[in-house]
Amino acid sequence: MNHFTFYSPTLFAFGDGEEQHTGALVKRFGGTKVLLVYGSGSVKRNGAYAAVTGSLQKAGIPFAELSGIQANPRSGKVYEGIELVRREGCDFLLALGGGSVIDTAKAIGFGAGYHGDFWDFFTGEAAIETTLPVGVVLTIAAAGSEGSDSCVITQEEGNLKWGCPKTDLIRPKFAVLNPRFTCSLPAYQIACGAVDMLAHICERYFTNTPDVGLTDRLCEALLKTILDAAPKAVALPEDTASHADLMWAGMLAHNNLCGTGRVQDWASHQIEHELSAFYDCAHGAGLAVVLPAWMDYVCGHDPMRFARFAVNVFGCEMNFARPETTAREGIARLRDFFRALGMPTTLSEVGGNPADIPAMVAHRSEKPGGFPFGNFVPVTPADMEAILRLTAG
Repeated sequence: MNHFTFYSPTLFAFGDGEEQHTGALVKRFGGTKVLLVYGSGSVKRNGAYAAVTGSLQKAGIPFAELSGIQANPRSGKVYEGIELVRREGCDFLLALGGGSVIDTAKAIGFGAGYHGDFWDFFTGEAAIETTLPVGVVLTIAAAGSEGSDSCVITQEEGNLKWGCPKTDLIRPKFAVLNPRFTCSLPAYQIACGAVDMLAHICERYFTNTPDVGLTDRLCEALLKTILDAAPKAVALPEDTASHADLMWAGMLAHNNLCGTGRVQDWASHQIEHELSAFYDCAHGAGLAVVLPAWMDYVCGHDPMRFARFAVNVFGCEMNFARPETTAREGIARLRDFFRALGMPTTLSEVGGNPADIPAMVAHRSEKPGGFPFGNFVPVTPADMEAILRLTAG
């Protein structure tokens, strides 16, 4: 296990009705005027908007609103939010929704006090040194941004889907998690969320760092929980127990507890960012296509790690004479699990075209330090093209 520093300052209020305390939590963390950031009509249909705005009013906290945040959040809404914060004098960001809403709020938070373009933080031209505080009322279990130190935005000029450098400064001050808000989500959205959190764990699980038994077991427990809960949540919207498991698993998958002391990979996420940039597919759907293909491509680097994944997560029988056989069985079961959730597993199923693969690789090259990426097996342009070719089906 490597040396590490782990800091996770977010307060979590978990359970039915906790959203009624949102106003008090904003006050607790110093907010006096809020910019409420949310997506479309779903938060109004499921009662989250009414509960949160009512709580703010009860606490005597005025608020402005920024709505219309889309999946794969765009820079345009960040610029709009920065202008709103400055014009309205807001000193607190409150994200009501899922990862796209939270990431937008985070970007507004560190962009509002900066005199240049917030995108400078993504290109490396500026470093995040201060930010407005962010609170979260989560309505989608998926990205884990409610507890993470990261943020991904698509810059519309150039269609660049990039993440900002990770920093604990942008972790939310609090996150309210009521699983009931996720029960009314479409099955496809629930499934996409489950894939996203599963991929977050795999990005940490597949490592070259030795002696990481504790975090291996934490990863495996979370993975098995998702395998158990996701089909139930998709099939039984009223099963709050499975939704609760997914909501907490999504946070634990990405607050980096499972990644402490180990070198992480993140190649699959980098490749998927090009799929969602090109085709505007859901992030989880893109990961369902990319992750098994990446596994197929790099499995030979450490067959025993993939065999452990197959045995401890999917219950495969270990073939000690041919561990790669077991490893391949685990990958096949993962792909089958994605299909059973109704997820795509080929490029064409997310609207992709193999003819676009060279352009996706070239687009990735535009990012500063774009290649190589990934730590389990460093991915070159040729590797990325080969992995994408495996998704063609």
